Amino acid sequence: MLINKIYLYNKLRKIQLQVNLKLLNMSTKKKFAVILSGSGVFDGSEIHEATLTLYAISKRGCSYEIFAPDIEQYHVINHITGKEMNEKRNVLIESARIARGNIKALSEYKPKNFDALIFPGGFGVAKNLCSFAFDGIDCKVNKEVEKIIKDTHSQNIPIGGLCISPVLLAKVLEDIIVTTGQDEATSEAITKFGAQHEKTNHGEVIIDRKNKIATTPCYMLDASIAQIGEGAENIVDAIIKLI
Repeated sequence: MLINKIYLYNKLRKIQLQVNLKLLNMSTKKKFAVILSGSGVFDGSEIHEATLTLYAISKRGCSYEIFAPDIEQYHVINHITGKEMNEKRNVLIESARIARGNIKALSEYKPKNFDALIFPGGFGVAKNLCSFAFDGIDCKVNKEVEKIIKDTHSQNIPIGGLCISPVLLAKVLEDIIVTTGQDEATSEAITKFGAQHEKTNHGEVIIDRKNKIATTPCYMLDASIAQIGEGAENIVDAIIKLI
């Protein structure tokens, strides 16, 4: 009986090693472009989502470059009080805080140099990259952001979106399948954009294989940082399989 258990354990371990090796081979030298929208959940990129996305990419043997538009933030929010502050900040400069200074202006992004494009969430997506936070279905998308999404999609390069960023993808690309979790107002807006919304829970990823789009809800749900990490790793794995 003990010998059978040892044999089974070794067989399962061998299978797991083969799976890990296959995933590593798939991810080797794959390069992601990560688009940020500032620094801080209420007026920029959600820092947990951004950082854990970078971690997931690196953990899988891939590389990344970080970009952000060189534009003024819509506004600046005090993250303790939630109140607007009387100052101005730049999206690229603020995003550089997360990137530890290793960042480029979005104007330098070229789809041909990358295997995948991914957007962490945060209100900066809905305030700086587009105006969804204020205008809902009538929102406008930053022209530079719109162009890089369309150019990347037209070259059949996978695109990922965490949290609220699938709204941005749905607005630009329209006929795609995405998720932002379970919020009815957001899913209704996505439907009105001409896209399809699927309800999801923590860590789940919706994959639109036809359009090579992968999305996951993250902090659109009431989540812990561990659940955000799970979502980030799952979406990076899904994107690697789409490459």
